[in-house]
Amino acid sequence: MQIDKILDLVVDKGASDLHLAVGSPPVVRLQGKLRALNTPPLTPEDTLSLMKAITSERCQQELAETGGADFGFSFGEKARFRVSVFKQKGNVGLVLRQISNKLLTLEQIGLPPAIKTLLSRPRGMFLVTGPTGSGKSTTLASCVDFINNEIDAHIITIEDPIEFYHQHKKSIITQREIGVDVGSFDEAIRRALRQDPDVILVGEMRDLETISAAITAAETGHLLFGTLHTMGAAETINRIVDAFPTNQQEQVKTQLSQALMAVISQTLLPRADGNGRIAAHEIMVLTPAIAHLIREGKIFRINSEIQTGSRYGMQLMDDKLFELFRQKKIKYHDMMEKCVNPQEMLSKVRESGLVGAGGGGGAGRSNASARARKR
Repeated sequence: MQIDKILDLVVDKGASDLHLAVGSPPVVRLQGKLRALNTPPLTPEDTLSLMKAITSERCQQELAETGGADFGFSFGEKARFRVSVFKQKGNVGLVLRQISNKLLTLEQIGLPPAIKTLLSRPRGMFLVTGPTGSGKSTTLASCVDFINNEIDAHIITIEDPIEFYHQHKKSIITQREIGVDVGSFDEAIRRALRQDPDVILVGEMRDLETISAAITAAETGHLLFGTLHTMGAAETINRIVDAFPTNQQEQVKTQLSQALMAVISQTLLPRADGNGRIAAHEIMVLTPAIAHLIREGKIFRINSEIQTGSRYGMQLMDDKLFELFRQKKIKYHDMMEKCVNPQEMLSKVRESGLVGAGGGGGAGRSNASARARKR
């Protein structure tokens, strides 16, 4: 079994991920659903051979020593892949995430025009959040590409591994990979501050040291992009504050009320017409009112400010999901699966008279009702 043929199929089908595991045929994720290829199950020799075909000696050594390694590689001109290779039951397993070579515009990923104004600001922390596989890296790449095309700046990206490759345009771009170019995220941020940066992208704010360094970078006059595995602005702010010891949390709230610029939370849903997936975004922009709520620790009131802040480009996730459903871009059961408050969404759907529209069915309604009752 040749890796090139499998990757050709992944690219041709537009699959987001490829799973290679002993005892199973190759499995791809299409529009969020796992689909097994019509081939014999992989043997230990198969996965070992496929791993060696794409994995550098350095990463193979890391796999042998630690049981896992992460890296990225280019598949010719067709696509890039982010790879996680690991040991399981003594055998080798791989998961490959496809990264398109084509950078999408902000309009193509569904972000409102107000985002361009935010990206033109010289300083502040701009966070993109959501679960794994929700398109955070794509959104960040589009934001960086917008700045690269429009503003003369020095952009430093810090990633593990590098996903999208950027060319120098109006900006100059420095891309650093953890484990290859620098040891850790927090070290990379500290060193970046000595490299005349205007914009710093942190691929993942995964620990206290990285979060603290990122806040400092935003406070000291830089535009900083970061990601967290949270859903919603309120949860994101709580996660950051809770990462710090109790005796530092009041200070962190004050820092965030000054350094934070915006939080975009996103999720991906299958399109109702079956043609790929579409992103839904929740957008919070820091206003004086929201900054006050953060300082006072009244994070639970932020959603109310988002709901009434449409003039600043803000929107709640459930409002965006309902808009996509009303436009028949997503199906009813997918909307209910991703919404934050299913009971409120059910009421909104009933009031609109749209129950069953956009491909919704009885099973979807009953499942959503069960979820709502459970909550």
